[in-house]
Amino acid sequence: MSDPQTTLLVTLTGRDRPGVTSRLFSALAAHPLSVADVEQVVIRGRLILGVLLSCQAAPDLTAIHRQVTGLADDLGMDVEITTGSVERPPRQRGTMHVTVLGRPLAPAAIAAIAGRIAANGANIDRIGRLAHQPVTCIEFDVSGADPVTLRATLAHDSVGLGVDVAVQRGGLHRRAMRLIVMDVDSTLLQDEAIELLAAEAGCAVPVAELTAAAMRGELDFAQSLQDRVALLAGLEVQVIDKVLRSLRLTPGARTLIRTLKRLGYRCGVVSGGFTPFTDWLTTELGLDFAAANTLEIADGRLTGRVTGEIIDRPGKERALRQFAAAAGVPLSQSVAVGDGANDLDMIAAAGLGIAFNAKPVVRSAADTSVSVPNLDAILYLLGISRHDIEAADAEDLALENDQPVG
Repeated sequence: MSDPQTTLLVTLTGRDRPGVTSRLFSALAAHPLSVADVEQVVIRGRLILGVLLSCQAAPDLTAIHRQVTGLADDLGMDVEITTGSVERPPRQRGTMHVTVLGRPLAPAAIAAIAGRIAANGANIDRIGRLAHQPVTCIEFDVSGADPVTLRATLAHDSVGLGVDVAVQRGGLHRRAMRLIVMDVDSTLLQDEAIELLAAEAGCAVPVAELTAAAMRGELDFAQSLQDRVALLAGLEVQVIDKVLRSLRLTPGARTLIRTLKRLGYRCGVVSGGFTPFTDWLTTELGLDFAAANTLEIADGRLTGRVTGEIIDRPGKERALRQFAAAAGVPLSQSVAVGDGANDLDMIAAAGLGIAFNAKPVVRSAADTSVSVPNLDAILYLLGISRHDIEAADAEDLALENDQPVG
């Protein structure tokens, strides 16, 4: 058990300006104190600076109070000084990140989530903002709770609160991710490519119905794929190029891939769709890996069949494992993102499985879900802030324009 420590908590608040932190610590430096903890945040130009200090011998509290309050008066700021003599508690284990995304993020949602954390016997050690636009993302660092129980509780509550909540293990786990593998249709792309082809073939409605049923898990994916492709028989191959020109990336897709590649991630796609579309994505986004189905073509027209191995639900997991092996990355350091039932095995096998605007069966099985329309919100689940993303983009732009950085 640790010896009791005399503690001194100094909280300084007021308009932020350069030099405040330096001046406060310069005043404290005249006394035999040790810095135990520091927290500083600036919100709309207002500084909140908290310094926890400790000392073995009784400090000259009168002198400290006089110097610190004099400094605060000089700065036009408010200060609060509290003392105590407490036994330092052992550091709690089992730290977690609870990441909350909302558009908008209402105070009631934060109140409910904080209440659930407390009801699970956990403590909120720190709260910070990762993004404020186009979605708001707040992250809690939490200790003392069972992650499985807390994840299940918050996942259930999140639907009614209209927010996304992710509960992840703390420590190095999240920083170790090195591979991301994504579904294509309705994930990396806004569209279902086969439905675009079906519209050109005049069979949009039956193909869309089969696609929806397969994504909900009501039909065997391989059989539904063969049934849908059969409806495309006779379609001229030039139509594929027309459809390629109409493809729409999901908002945030370029930012997601660009940012992860900066961090050394390997990036891949695995699709129950077709190779022309994954080939286009590979070129467009600079992807490292791709797997998809191959349409059979004869005499310049689709035959209504696929050739080779079908990329179905088990096939997507196999592709994830193949990509990880090729990248030299253990599955525990991989992220899988998808929206349909055929993504379930891939999501379960990855170190972090994310349901993106997904069907209920996928949301309930994934580690976490994202329901906002911005794919780069996934970056927040990896602890990457909007500020860091924009700063890296600005640095790259300055280098491209041969301008000084900073």
